[in-house]
Amino acid sequence: MDNNSQGSGGIKAGLGGLFGGGAPEYSNTELAGVPLTGMSPLSPYLNVDPRYLVQDTDEFILPTGASKTRGRFELAFFTIGGSCMTGAALGAVNGLRMGVKETRDMPWSKPRNVQILNMVTRQGASWANSLGSVALLYSAFGVAIEKARGAEDDINTVAAGTLTGMLFKSGSGLKGVARGGLVGLALSGAYALYNNWDHLTGSSSSSSSSRLY
Repeated sequence: MDNNSQGSGGIKAGLGGLFGGGAPEYSNTELAGVPLTGMSPLSPYLNVDPRYLVQDTDEFILPTGASKTRGRFELAFFTIGGSCMTGAALGAVNGLRMGVKETRDMPWSKPRNVQILNMVTRQGASWANSLGSVALLYSAFGVAIEKARGAEDDINTVAAGTLTGMLFKSGSGLKGVARGGLVGLALSGAYALYNNWDHLTGSSSSSSSSRLY
């Protein structure tokens, strides 16, 4: 028995030395006390370190030189379409109110329903046309100013809003142009302030905390 075991061990050692695998063999008891320092925990299901699967930043497939945010030209279609739909909805509500008010002396009948429906359709189309025209002018001015300046910031927003108000009221004389420009300036300025409100409040709070310390 001993001779057989020694012979088999000698054969294994000889084969190990021949193929470069003559490392000593250890039992499970001996390996249990070896610390695994410097080794990262691996997933039992994937032989990959899970830390490599966590992405700290967003990854996008974009053309060379393209930005991760949509520009004014891409947003123009959404702005114009959304304005037309919003104008149609508001105009329909206003037309329903006006139709019911104008036909309050009529009994509920087919002529009254037709008149109310005509009012709803007419007001919806009018409001959609008006808001769509404003959105078209604003988008066109915004894209043109962005291309001319070569930069995208709140100055483009305020300038586009002011020019839109002035051009939209250009048929009402100089006073109408001035009022339209002021309204456009106020609305675009409020929108720019809303977009930068978190930045402004964050900077003011950080500056106040730095003064305290």
